[in-house]
Amino acid sequence: MPWRVLLQRNRAWAERIQAERPGFFAELARQQSPRYMWIGCSDSRVPANQITGLEPGEVFVHRNVANVVVPSDLNCLSAVQYAVDVLRVEHVMVVGHYGCGGVQAALLGQRVGLADNWLRHVRDVAERHADTLQAMAHDARLDALCELNVIEQVRHVAQSTVLQDAWARGQAVTVHGWVYGLRDGLLQDLGVSIGLGGDVEAGYAAACAAVRQRRQGAHDRPAA
Repeated sequence: MPWRVLLQRNRAWAERIQAERPGFFAELARQQSPRYMWIGCSDSRVPANQITGLEPGEVFVHRNVANVVVPSDLNCLSAVQYAVDVLRVEHVMVVGHYGCGGVQAALLGQRVGLADNWLRHVRDVAERHADTLQAMAHDARLDALCELNVIEQVRHVAQSTVLQDAWARGQAVTVHGWVYGLRDGLLQDLGVSIGLGGDVEAGYAAACAAVRQRRQGAHDRPAA
């Protein structure tokens, strides 16, 4: 498809929205007040607004390869800080997806180029949970690592100075871990939600244990 078609489609979309909802763009331009922040994978098949049925302006989005959050990534942490401190979001969702190419490369030790350095973080997760993964059937490991990676990143967000400071001042913001199924379009709650007064390590341990219980012994049944 020629790239100019995208500009044509944009104009058609803007005209349609303006006709259906007069004043929509004027109102949108005046303020940004989302309740949610989405930290997801850069994969083009996982669009935050469409998946959740939210309008433009209702979710603040940060995406990177394999939905990783690490203390050295000032890009991600700056987005989190802006969302929490300035926009005052109430929920931060870390969202992975089954069949993630970055997670698969980390699991199998595949070389993909410069991104190998970034995916080292996911390999660290795989190594941390090596006993759990090795105890699973081969076909269950990728799905399990997608889930464990999300849980690990939820922990990182919750441990960040941004969230720790927000909770210290009594701000009600909660971090959640979800995973998306490409084959069925459904979001799954991984049972790790950490908010004001929550125990980060207890929530992390319980969610990891749930993955082990759910995935061990699984055969030839990837979730999506």
